[in-house]
Amino acid sequence: MNTRRLLLSALVAVSLAGCGGPRAFTRGTYEDPNTIEMLGDRFNENDLQLIAKKMAESLANAPRFAQPPQGAPLPIVLVGKLRNSTSEHIDMRSLGDKIQTALAQTGRFALVDQQARQDIAEEYEYQQSGYVNPNAAKAPGQQASVDFLMTGDLASIIQEVGRDKLVYYKMTAKLNDVRTGTIAWTDEKQIRKKFEKQGVSW
Repeated sequence: MNTRRLLLSALVAVSLAGCGGPRAFTRGTYEDPNTIEMLGDRFNENDLQLIAKKMAESLANAPRFAQPPQGAPLPIVLVGKLRNSTSEHIDMRSLGDKIQTALAQTGRFALVDQQARQDIAEEYEYQQSGYVNPNAAKAPGQQASVDFLMTGDLASIIQEVGRDKLVYYKMTAKLNDVRTGTIAWTDEKQIRKKFEKQGVSW
């Protein structure tokens, strides 16, 4: 009898150990990155996409850029520093890249990548090192001059009342004329989300 009880206890212990061991995400499916799904109250990829889309469309449709003079070259834009004024850790570099991509896809701007400048400088050095045909080698001094510098600021306001939580984001972007220092365009994107606190069951 005692032996049977011991065996049964051992089986139960093994079963519990199997259930309570470390867990890992081992199965998954591909999802449409454009599908809006909120799984938490933090800034997410949907917010990033909404901001980038709004800014690119607004700038491309601004009167100054929507109908450029016949034969005029594309305005050269550099997406500069985007400031994070929220209390969250937000990848502002990804937001800048998303806006840059959306602007390029409008076909109304020529873009300069700030992050590529160091790589380009190193490429100049390589091409001037003798490994490249001197007649075809590129050198400093021929880069395009940026016409406009985009800057921006992302701010947030969070309110918690009872079981409800309201999260408000406001992204303000400005396009600065590098020659005159004036603001050629500005717009903002507001995002407001509401969450309800629920108990977590284990």
